[in-house]
Amino acid sequence: MASLIAPLNHSPHEDAEYLQKAVKGWGTDENSIITILGRRSCSQRQEIRKAYEQKFQEDLIQRIQSEISGDFERALSRWILEAADRNAVIANEAIKKGKDYQVIVEVASVNSPEQVLAMRRAYHNRYKHSLEEDVASQTSSHLRHLLVGLVSSYRYDGNEINESLAKSEADILHEAIKNKNGDMEEAIRILCTRSKTQLLATFNKYRELHGTSITKKLLNEASNDLEKALHTTIRCINDPMKYYEKVLRKAMLGMGTDEDDVTRVIVTRAEIDLKHIKDLYYNKNSSNLDDDVAKETSGDYLNFLLALLGKQDQ
Repeated sequence: MASLIAPLNHSPHEDAEYLQKAVKGWGTDENSIITILGRRSCSQRQEIRKAYEQKFQEDLIQRIQSEISGDFERALSRWILEAADRNAVIANEAIKKGKDYQVIVEVASVNSPEQVLAMRRAYHNRYKHSLEEDVASQTSSHLRHLLVGLVSSYRYDGNEINESLAKSEADILHEAIKNKNGDMEEAIRILCTRSKTQLLATFNKYRELHGTSITKKLLNEASNDLEKALHTTIRCINDPMKYYEKVLRKAMLGMGTDEDDVTRVIVTRAEIDLKHIKDLYYNKNSSNLDDDVAKETSGDYLNFLLALLGKQDQ
């Protein structure tokens, strides 16, 4: 369930006018920007962006980027984008960072086949080259095969399950993980091509046959980048909400906060399942996600995140 609270009816032209007043002249009215954009659905935001450009002959995102900065600007700019374009930007930033493979795995594994295809098209349009070639240029060997396979995959999206296949491929995955130098090509093929429904059956069969979850055998202090990427792939497919809860927990654990991770999860999940992620977070940590975000962030950035989290009295 989404955490975002958006009105059923709104006037994109009125919203555009209020936003223009908020950014023109000396100073910026950040509260008005948050009140409007932090309470609008994706389709409503696209209507506002279109109305703003028609009325004022400038792009809303570019104007906002010229007026505000830092984490607030990054979160707000990502929020205004359509999902496919946002995922393309997130993937490109992860590639630029280098070795930020978890994010590439995340956007390719959590999203549906149609969403991954839309992301690839958006990436083409925005960067004038393919996501696959950029991922390939930054990786090598089995890790390259996995990441390119994930971003270029168009899985079957149905509910059919082949139980005998689940058993045989659970064994293949077990051997690859157990031996570390096992048949990783086969493991990668399975994770990149099988439907998510079939993979869930395979993961369940793995637990049944080997008495533990498949992810338990993948990570330790000596795990390499491939093993970490395989682990993230399985977690994203197996239970995306649990995966996102842990990303948020780690981002705010201990000294310092990973604002990029906090922003990405809240912005990408606010209209999908962030309310459920909040419930999981509370059950796991005995604290409210809203409260922990308030402890770890501040200012307009905090107020915007709280709006997306569904808090009405920030």
